[in-house]
Amino acid sequence: MSHQPEPLSTKLQRGNLMAAACPSREVLRSMTSQWGVLVLMSLQQGTHRFSELRRRIGGVSERMLSETLKRLERHGLILRVAYPVVPPQTEYSLTPLGVEAARHVAGMADWIEVNLPEILQHRPQQA
Repeated sequence: MSHQPEPLSTKLQRGNLMAAACPSREVLRSMTSQWGVLVLMSLQQGTHRFSELRRRIGGVSERMLSETLKRLERHGLILRVAYPVVPPQTEYSLTPLGVEAARHVAGMADWIEVNLPEILQHRPQQA
């Protein structure tokens, strides 16, 4: 009885984050980017319009927020609803998958906040 190697397509569907060609890496990159984490955490508080998100997330440019929202929407983590009014109004909210993802990244952010004093002690002292 010979053992057939698992086809590459099967391996890629399952995902292997350590493999360069793993499709999971794009999702990981989007979710754990600086702006991805902050968008997911902001939307945990409820539905927000683009301008509200931009005000909530200090330092994000309009372009970067727009790109981040598009990536998260493409991964099925956020829902974008555009209303046919003038001026245009668009609202963003978490999908059920996004609620779960936001819970995980918020846990990571909470860990960082709790451990920040110790983390900062490891930085080289400024001259």
